[in-house]
Amino acid sequence: MTIEGMNHFTVLSKDLEKSKNFYIGVLGLTEDYRPPFAFPGAWLYAGNQAILHIMAGKPMPADAAGVIDHMAFTATNLQDTVDTLKRHGIPYDLHRLKGLDIWQLFCHDPDGAKVELDFPASEPEPKV
Repeated sequence: MTIEGMNHFTVLSKDLEKSKNFYIGVLGLTEDYRPPFAFPGAWLYAGNQAILHIMAGKPMPADAAGVIDHMAFTATNLQDTVDTLKRHGIPYDLHRLKGLDIWQLFCHDPDGAKVELDFPASEPEPKV
């Protein structure tokens, strides 16, 4: 077996619409085809790849992170992202990764899952 890449993450949600508003309205993913499963949910896409599956209607774990610490996405437009997070009242932590100088921004989805957004080192420091 050879692993060729990451296919998708799946997150649980206690409020599907709130989760979709975060991942679509704040982070910019798009919703597209999802097979007709017997439980509610959504498949969210970056381009033509379904990279995030949201499952609703299942019990939420006591610890939102479980054994997975966070999910990370490659992103662009750091200033727009910071502005959008502020507009939505979403706290975040931003710093440069030493050695690579990429920007790393961390925030949480509505159910507490930690999200990392990695921006190119060439992007200017955002005005906060």
